[in-house]
Amino acid sequence: MAEINPTDCAKRDPDIPAEADRKTERVVLAFLLEEHPSQLTIPELSLSLNARTSSFSTNDAVERAVRELVGAGLLRCQGGYILPTRAALYFERLEPLG
Repeated sequence: MAEINPTDCAKRDPDIPAEADRKTERVVLAFLLEEHPSQLTIPELSLSLNARTSSFSTNDAVERAVRELVGAGLLRCQGGYILPTRAALYFERLEPLG
């Protein structure tokens, strides 16, 4: 019999994956703000950020970050390109990221 219940979430630290996702979101947003007005696709963005460690998990993390930032209104997708919104550009002038 197994002594560990795989469905017992109380023993897991739920903040670790969430913190990694937040870090990736900050990196993605800072990079796109720095590169603005250059336009990048998600694969180009992922390649730029993960040049040394390109793998499914790192590419997936970038895609999740883009999805969350689009949902938050900080990025927009236009014709396959990922662009910072006016709100993100304005905030960056107030509080430089990075």
